[in-house]
Amino acid sequence: MTLAAHDHPTGQRPLTIASVPSGHVYVRHLSPVSGPAPTRLPDPDPTRPSTAATGAWWPPVMLDPDWARGAEFDLFHLHFGFDACSPAQLRRLVAVLRERGKPLVFTVHDLRNPHHEDRRAHDEQLDVLVPAADALVTLTPGAAREIEERWGRSADVVPHPHVVDLETLAAAEDSVPRAPRRSFRVGVHVKSLRASMDPLRILPVLVETVAELDGAVLQVNGHRDVLEHGGARHDEPLADYLREQHDRGALELFVHDYFSDAGLWDYLGSLDVSVLPYRFGTHSGWLEACRDLQTTVIAPTCGYFADQGPVLGYVHDEDAFDPASLRDAVVRAHEERPALGATLEERLEQRARIAASHDSIYRSLLRP
Repeated sequence: MTLAAHDHPTGQRPLTIASVPSGHVYVRHLSPVSGPAPTRLPDPDPTRPSTAATGAWWPPVMLDPDWARGAEFDLFHLHFGFDACSPAQLRRLVAVLRERGKPLVFTVHDLRNPHHEDRRAHDEQLDVLVPAADALVTLTPGAAREIEERWGRSADVVPHPHVVDLETLAAAEDSVPRAPRRSFRVGVHVKSLRASMDPLRILPVLVETVAELDGAVLQVNGHRDVLEHGGARHDEPLADYLREQHDRGALELFVHDYFSDAGLWDYLGSLDVSVLPYRFGTHSGWLEACRDLQTTVIAPTCGYFADQGPVLGYVHDEDAFDPASLRDAVVRAHEERPALGATLEERLEQRARIAASHDSIYRSLLRP
């Protein structure tokens, strides 16, 4: 007998999960493509907490201890969004969950917050959440080892699911091998310039390396708030350098607002290589989206990016940068055109395993 979308095996009732956040693509893809799935409460609207959010979910209302005290759910699963929470607020949230007998699952996405220059605030938050969680999940073996070393806790390793929708992913896979292009396109995206990024450290190497490769183009994209005068996070040295290099033909510069999902997938799919300019961090959804779209990722050695899936690596962290390693990675990508992307079949199988892993974790905590 085939199970309908909301049917569950005998003895297993549907679960209601308070996921923080609920609407993020990562969380949405924790459920199976079809078949039984938990009910995840919608993110409350931060301006009208009694209604479901239709757009912005931050700051997450679910992290308010008063919300956790009154809402109906079986289990609380925290992913991210707690940046603005003090350790005291997180302790109050944990206390409410304890009082109500509601298990807390915490997926450790970031062991170092990519938005924070100073790591202390995030470390203090983790020092509350990691010891308090009834179950811990993380995305890579390397992150699990660090959690064990820092807190003496074991975390289930459940990989990052696909980011790109399955239809677009399938179309990207079908386009490989791609028709010959006029150029080999190496991309760097400075976005809104997170604290973890150091593009000026790596860009001169990329400019020099790409100039020496036949048919290669270096493309840099960034948001207006960073690269235009008057922007809220304007970085004058970076903006000046990029415009100077663009004017002399060393790179192509595109300054724009945030992409829609469809626009972002079109952009990433147009690249042969995406270079991550991070000097610290832990995991990357950007990396997963590139793999979905068959775009090779060149990732730094900081964090656990290389644990997520096949990438080309270069030495880059807060203390060190090896220009030769970045040059070698770009040259290898140009010469070998490695096929490091994820196939539709792989992503579907992975998503089924991810959903089963989460269901097992949830039900193990809710046994009478």
